[in-house]
Amino acid sequence: MSQENEHVQCLIIGSGPAGYTAAIYAARADLKPIMYTGMQAGGQLTQTTDVENFPGYPQGIMGPEMMEDFRKQAERFGTDIRFGYVSSVDFSSTPHKVVVDEIKTITADTVIIATGATAKWLGLPSEQQYNGFGVSACAVCDGFFFKGQDVAIVGAGDTAAEEATYLAKLCKTVHLLVRRDEFRASKAMVSRVLATPNIIVHYNTETQEILGNGKNVTAVKVINNKTGVESDIAVEGFFVAIGHKPNTDIFKGQLDMDETGYLTTKPGSTLTNIEGVFACGDVQDMYYRQAVTAAGSGCMAALDAERYLAAKEHPVEA
Repeated sequence: MSQENEHVQCLIIGSGPAGYTAAIYAARADLKPIMYTGMQAGGQLTQTTDVENFPGYPQGIMGPEMMEDFRKQAERFGTDIRFGYVSSVDFSSTPHKVVVDEIKTITADTVIIATGATAKWLGLPSEQQYNGFGVSACAVCDGFFFKGQDVAIVGAGDTAAEEATYLAKLCKTVHLLVRRDEFRASKAMVSRVLATPNIIVHYNTETQEILGNGKNVTAVKVINNKTGVESDIAVEGFFVAIGHKPNTDIFKGQLDMDETGYLTTKPGSTLTNIEGVFACGDVQDMYYRQAVTAAGSGCMAALDAERYLAAKEHPVEA
């Protein structure tokens, strides 16, 4: 890769539904966007099997195939898609400076951040073995596949409580595994869980292993950390709801973010606290975290960037 500096109108960091949608809109607006995919081109959906809740795919589609369609559409309109990662940024002056792969500096009039968030996992080998084959980190995405079946979900916060009640509407039984003797969730969410008859709460319970037949999940091996008693719970689905980590480390100290690291944007927009820098997708959305909402905010980011550049080119006199 050339080590010479390069200047662009629009730089997109990240390549999930948000990044690719931003690229489609930015390219059609003739902003000549350059995208750096990050180390996981296509984002979290490349690790997903069936996607059945994205509009336009009546028969469903595999996650990697869907992201390939997004990529082809972005390239069709002229997006320059490059494999690489952004190693550092400097938003203290304009144009903004971004270093790629620690060697190449790019200056950009606008930067669209779509680096997403990464689900936190328990770290069990079997968790990754059955990821997509009974193991999931998104109940809203995958709960439908376990309709009428028994499932387990691990977590103790609001997300776990909310996803447990969501699964309870679809599944026969939901086993909620809580590591301590109490929830971390709000009282309102705990009350909702305890009032749902087909949710069984297992306190002081830790997951030891996810069991399967080589193809699908069949049970989860747990241990009571108070008594030391081990047991197997027969389930066909295992959901992890212990949180997500937004991929924002390189932006710390420059962009405003909440206490968990999600970028904060101006309500109703993708504007960050830095002029010309926009954030879209899961990197600024800890609530919905869906492919379709990420794509929608990617559209917003491109439109915000286009309007920002137009205002710079043709300022309105007071």
